[in-house]
Formats: sequence, structure tokens, C-alpha cells
Amino acid sequence: MSKEELLKQAAESVVKADKEAAVAVAEKAIAEGIDPMEMINNGYSVGMSRVGELFDSGEMFLPAVIVASDAMVSAVNVLEKSLPVEKRAEKLGVVVLGTIEGDVHDIGKGIVATILRVYGFEVHDLGRDVPIRAFVEKAKEVNADFVGSSALMTTTQAGQKTLEQALKDAGLRGKVKTMVGGAVATQRWADKIGADIYAENASEAVMKLKELLHK
Repeated sequence: MSKEELLKQAAESVVKADKEAAVAVAEKAIAEGIDPMEMINNGYSVGMSRVGELFDSGEMFLPAVIVASDAMVSAVNVLEKSLPVEKRAEKLGVVVLGTIEGDVHDIGKGIVATILRVYGFEVHDLGRDVPIRAFVEKAKEVNADFVGSSALMTTTQAGQKTLEQALKDAGLRGKVKTMVGGAVATQRWADKIGADIYAENASEAVMKLKELLHK
């Protein structure tokens, strides 16, 4: 079976919320010698993005979304075991993630959390509709290196700016680097509020966090 076909099947297994199929495709990909990260980034993550679109349009409901997410995580767990040793390095850093209070969109941020874990980051995912104080308290509790926030609505976007100030007020901003994402976030917005990183997707988030670590 070709790589393209396996990538397509990986995406479809997530959209169909078929855990058994997702795991079977992952195992087949390993047997075929396909790069696990390519399967995650160009297969399962593509499917999960589609799930997000279906949820937003009302064509898929939350219970199915949860099952789809579980299917992806199960497949990623299989693929992670076959990653080369150099890609399963010791912990790279501690990340606190959450969707800003008032925003219940959670899928894209969940993908970012999954991919960051695969690459060796310790991730504390606070979920959706997260109060600003919860970001700050968790960052203190786990001695975070990075705090990432997602906003998918213009009405909640301002919370990312509030978070920047809250981290400063708590005396954390000198130590903690911040990352913003979500449908309404842009590089211009990140620059305006003083965030260190803007990431459009999970792969970009990993790349930019690793760049900051190397600096």
C-alpha cells in the first residue's frame, strides 16, 4: 500500500471516529517503514482538523468528537513507540496550554498538545474555557517554560492580551515564554500584545518552541 493511501486512511479513520481502524493503519505504516511523524502530521492531524470543521458546522457532535480524538491519541501512542531514539529525547521543556475563557473550541489546541508530547515536551493541557488565573497558577505550580493560549473568536482574543499582563503581574514573564494560536490569532497580533511566538498549526508550534530552546 502506498504512503499516500495510508495517509488518507489515517485521516479517514479519525473522521469516522474508528479507533480500531486508526490503530490498524498506524501498525501498517510502521510495517511499511513510513516516518511516524509524517503519519501524525499529514494523516491523523489532517483528519482531526476535518473533525474540527465538522463540529463547527454542526455536522458532528461532541460525543463523536471525543471518540475521534481518542482514535487519534491511540494511533499516536502506537506510532510514538516506533520513533527513532533521537526523536524520543529527554524532556525538552514544560508547556501549559489552554483555550481562553469564554471559548469552547478545543480541537486544534488538543492536536498541538498531542504533537508536543510526541516531540518530548511535558504538556499540561488545561482544556477549554480556561480562566486567566488558572494559566498563571498552573505555570507557577509546574515551573513552566512556555504558556500557550488559543482563541478562535474575536470576543475571546483579548484574553490573550490579558494573560500577557497577568503573567507580568505574577513576576513570571521574564522566565516564561508565551505562544498564541487559534483562528483569530496572527503574527501581527502576537507582536502587538508582546507574545513570543505565534503558531498557525501543531508542526509550527513544535518548530518555534525548539528554536526558542536553542536560543
